[in-house]
Amino acid sequence: MERRIYIDAPVFSTFPDFHLFCVIAQNLPSAEALDEKKKEEIKSDLEKANLKARQWITSDIISENEPVMVWRDAYKKFKTKKGARSSIEALLKRVSQDKPVSSITPLVDVYNAISLTFAVPVGGEDLDKIQGSMGLCLTKGGDSFLPIGSEDNEPTLEGEICYLDDAGAVCRCMNWRDGQRTELSDGTKDAIFLIECTQKDLEGRSREAMEELGKRIENYFGAGISGFVLDSAHPSHTLEAGSEGGEERIKPEFKGRCPLRF
Repeated sequence: MERRIYIDAPVFSTFPDFHLFCVIAQNLPSAEALDEKKKEEIKSDLEKANLKARQWITSDIISENEPVMVWRDAYKKFKTKKGARSSIEALLKRVSQDKPVSSITPLVDVYNAISLTFAVPVGGEDLDKIQGSMGLCLTKGGDSFLPIGSEDNEPTLEGEICYLDDAGAVCRCMNWRDGQRTELSDGTKDAIFLIECTQKDLEGRSREAMEELGKRIENYFGAGISGFVLDSAHPSHTLEAGSEGGEERIKPEFKGRCPLRF
């Protein structure tokens, strides 16, 4: 069965200019196999990104800062769980409170550094843990979801915009909270990184973030990298089975916009 990464049509009814900037990383090494010097460079990048993020904080009131305002406005346009905030707001709030975003794992540290530097939401999922196709969808509600750090199922709400696969929710409220089932780990081999953009005037910054993310993952991890952008004209990207051991590989082309090479 064909597997896809796609955006469901109703999402574009809510956000006509919506773009999803994606980076696929394949054949990632384990954290244990990563060179110690590179691990230190990744941590250094994250420390620098915490400092760079201060340029986006122009007000002591977190909701008055441009990157936060963009997502506060976006979250008003679909159903969200009470108190849900975008991932970039959570990161910038820590910086504004002099609580720098700390190291988690090398792979997560890389995308958190990009998120802080460009003030855009960046998330990552383990491709091998995604069941079937994954879509950004306007949900009917009731999709199973076990958040990272929780032991209780927190199903989706009707009218919420979430990433869904055949087994349930992958990430809720677009970029608010990831689930345990598909989270990145030190053993992740293939991963997809996602940057949502709801406004046309932020496309350039989001694209730049995507390209820099691809370059850093290639540099630090030696992974095979490809990038692509989904929008209303080209809402789907296809995965296909490769010849080695039944593993899945990213197709070098697809109907619509050609993948970017970094």
